[in-house]
Amino acid sequence: MNKIILPIRFAIAITGSLIGYFLLLSLFELHVNPMFSLFNGVITGFGLFEAIRFRKLELGSDFQYSNGFSTGIVAGFISTLLFSIFMAVYVTEVNTDFIHALLTSWDSHFDVSVGAFIFVVALMGLATSVVLTLTIMQFFKKPIK
Repeated sequence: MNKIILPIRFAIAITGSLIGYFLLLSLFELHVNPMFSLFNGVITGFGLFEAIRFRKLELGSDFQYSNGFSTGIVAGFISTLLFSIFMAVYVTEVNTDFIHALLTSWDSHFDVSVGAFIFVVALMGLATSVVLTLTIMQFFKKPIK
């Protein structure tokens, strides 16, 4: 299998799960509560773990730390890009009051643009991807002999 196909496949699965979770929360008006976004880390972590696990199964004894790390980073970054695009469409076309509703749970004096919001979503996704990939790779390291 091509090196990039596996991370793309899992990135699409992670993104679909994140979007589904977000839309499920929006059905109950819970998507404006920032505490529910903590579960995004669980969804992303599971997807990255499975991507790295599949890479290890694919490569067998040839699996190295760099293979797993690059798989996790690529899957996480692509997933972040796709989810950021979804959020940009959501806050500009579907629910234009979402940013204001999200920020009123903290303080009503903030005036955040769509660009700043999408930048923060992308930055949080990239940071989550790096931290979770580094954490997950601890499970897949070869022991030193």
